[in-house]
Amino acid sequence: MSATLGTLLKELQPNWRIEVYERLGELAQESSNPWNNAGTGHAGLCELNYMPQAADGSVTADKAVVINEQFQISRQLWAHLVSIGALPEPEKFINSTPHMTFVHGKANVEYLRKRHAVLVTEPLFAGMEFSDNVEKIGTWTPLLTRKRPAGQKIAATRIASGTDVDFGALTRFMFDNLEKQGVNMHMNEQVVGLQHKADGSWNLKLLRQVGQTRSTINARFVFVGAGGGALALLQQSGIPEIQGFGGFPISGQFLRTTNPKLVAQHQAKVYGKAAKGAPPMSVPHLDTRVVDGEKSLLFGPYAGFSPKFLKTSTWFDLPFSIRPHNLGPMLAVARHNFDLMKYLIGEVFASRNAKLKALREFIPAAVSGDWELITAGQRVQVMKKDAKLGGVLQFGTEVITSSDGSIAGLLGASPGASTAAPIMVDLLARCFPDRIEGWKPRIRQMIPSYGTRLSDDPAAAAASLAATAEELHLSN
Repeated sequence: MSATLGTLLKELQPNWRIEVYERLGELAQESSNPWNNAGTGHAGLCELNYMPQAADGSVTADKAVVINEQFQISRQLWAHLVSIGALPEPEKFINSTPHMTFVHGKANVEYLRKRHAVLVTEPLFAGMEFSDNVEKIGTWTPLLTRKRPAGQKIAATRIASGTDVDFGALTRFMFDNLEKQGVNMHMNEQVVGLQHKADGSWNLKLLRQVGQTRSTINARFVFVGAGGGALALLQQSGIPEIQGFGGFPISGQFLRTTNPKLVAQHQAKVYGKAAKGAPPMSVPHLDTRVVDGEKSLLFGPYAGFSPKFLKTSTWFDLPFSIRPHNLGPMLAVARHNFDLMKYLIGEVFASRNAKLKALREFIPAAVSGDWELITAGQRVQVMKKDAKLGGVLQFGTEVITSSDGSIAGLLGASPGASTAAPIMVDLLARCFPDRIEGWKPRIRQMIPSYGTRLSDDPAAAAASLAATAEELHLSN
């Protein structure tokens, strides 16, 4: 998010001075790190949580279309940056990876059939295939069907335009480009306090991790893109807009294999259906990953609980985030999410055999010795006030901005990085309302569909997909 915002601002106001502060010694070591997320280019192509089935059995594409529209904005920005040399060869951060959805059981098969019938009429989902034929699905990815019980009803959808994204590499490439343009990068330097001045600017109190020296810098605008660390900094800022917000941390693990025989038999991101009570980011999926040019397979995530808001932070993050203004909403979330609490407790104590059992729902012939367990990044879900329930747990991202637009921060998780470009473009409008009109022509040069809906114009949707696919070397 921070790299995207910095890139946009430098394109729009090249004379502005930008300073970047990173607590760790390297960039993109938390949620953006490729092994801390699944690398899905979230476009609503395979994720069932964007199209739940209503009580009457109907399904609508509205949310999936919104997510896809947002991802197209990110694709357009990345394509633009590649075209001007601001990003290197696209294969270093994005690769074509078909997106699939896989279900079993009669009711789920019929649901997936309905979902496909709705989506295939949408311009951004053109070309999506559906099959309930075991042999056909086996041609898409043999691992799903080999040694599957005879007679089991299964179905899958597949669309070739899906992607695998190394968000860690993308983040580093964008910051490398910013540094070449004079942006100052401060590693091992932590923002430990914020003070709002009478003139509307902010004093940031800084602590160097090496030597423990302290300093202060003044800024007219501050963006807090600190992942799980954003809540504490926004609370320190004292802006009223953060009141009522809390964070619910969820940890995760993946099973990973680099066995070349297995990797060669699976070229897709395959999403299934979440268990009862499971949060959306815990939907099981079997993914092709491309990191540093090497392919592997990931399965998971297996959710868990840790009070830490970052992998590299402390166990006191959750208790120290509690304030009088967010205690009520947090307690209300606990009351209304018993299924989630039960699910997380079960996941925390799940044995390796239980994890392998979940894997074998996707790969019936999976062998334990081929897979290693790795720890993913922390996800801090948003808890906030709700007039009806007292508090709700929100799955997604939430941008917090002060009333004067001088400070903004991002809370939440998936679809997160996939939709960084539209989220940051929206932030520009909220924080710089007096400049956004003058910026719009330049934004449209970078993001041609800005201000429009591709889904309303099938020809425009097809043209955008083709243009970005060509620039990013993707299947269309």
